[in-house]
Amino acid sequence: MTVESFELTIAVEPADIDRLGHVNNVVYLRWVQDAAVAHWVAAATPEQQAALIWVVVRHEIDYRQAAQLGDTVIARTWVGPTEGRSFSRHTEILRASDRRLLARARTLWFPLDAQTGRPARVGADVRERVSVPTEGGTPAR
Repeated sequence: MTVESFELTIAVEPADIDRLGHVNNVVYLRWVQDAAVAHWVAAATPEQQAALIWVVVRHEIDYRQAAQLGDTVIARTWVGPTEGRSFSRHTEILRASDRRLLARARTLWFPLDAQTGRPARVGADVRERVSVPTEGGTPAR
């Protein structure tokens, strides 16, 4: 199975806009999480989804340009190399109309056993379904 990056299209809503008239920084972080969850649901088997839950242990986000009301954005995400048991997920928030980079995030996700809530080992079957070979931090094509 060849894994590619995953894209989630999102419309900017009035509730996303802050007092400065652009999308609030916290909304970008919500989009990062929404894209991660959607990718996991799209890529993992029902059995894998039932066996594992994921928690965030670290977020890093760089804001480049503001999204505005009326914009549609694309949250493009992929899972790169693991760091111990943590999975390094990368997300780019792009304006859909011109694919201009608005924000870039790196998030470390840690797997837990869905039944016990304890740290879980992730097998090669999961890695093959979600991890993308990378070159310089972006998915290899």
